[in-house]
Amino acid sequence: MTTTPEPRHGTAPAVAVPVSREELEVSTRIVDTGRGVRVTKHVTEQPEEIRETLWHDELDVQRVAVDRVVAEPPPSRYEGDVLVVPVLEEILVVEKRYRIKEELRITRVRRQHEHRETVPLRAEEVRVEPFDERSR
Repeated sequence: MTTTPEPRHGTAPAVAVPVSREELEVSTRIVDTGRGVRVTKHVTEQPEEIRETLWHDELDVQRVAVDRVVAEPPPSRYEGDVLVVPVLEEILVVEKRYRIKEELRITRVRRQHEHRETVPLRAEEVRVEPFDERSR
């Protein structure tokens, strides 16, 4: 079914180019093999260009040493478009204080009294005699 188009404006006749498109239909069917299932698949690829603007965010994290003692944890805050997150550390503070619990008041008092007691006294007597062996 070829037709020849008429020439336009006195130029050469236009050529008609037929355009075709292949279509694929994929289907499966049940086959009784007695041992399982067989599936056959055939894939075709058609390249297609896409254009899309994508955004990617990156975070810049800076560590700033502060070393400051605070009474309670401060909340996170914004300084312009910068989020400031305090990093806390608990520290143990040991403090030694002296508290007077009581006082002892000591005064020397001298008293005189008479003491009586009976105690045994030991006394040794020594007697010295000359000894002569011949007299035995």
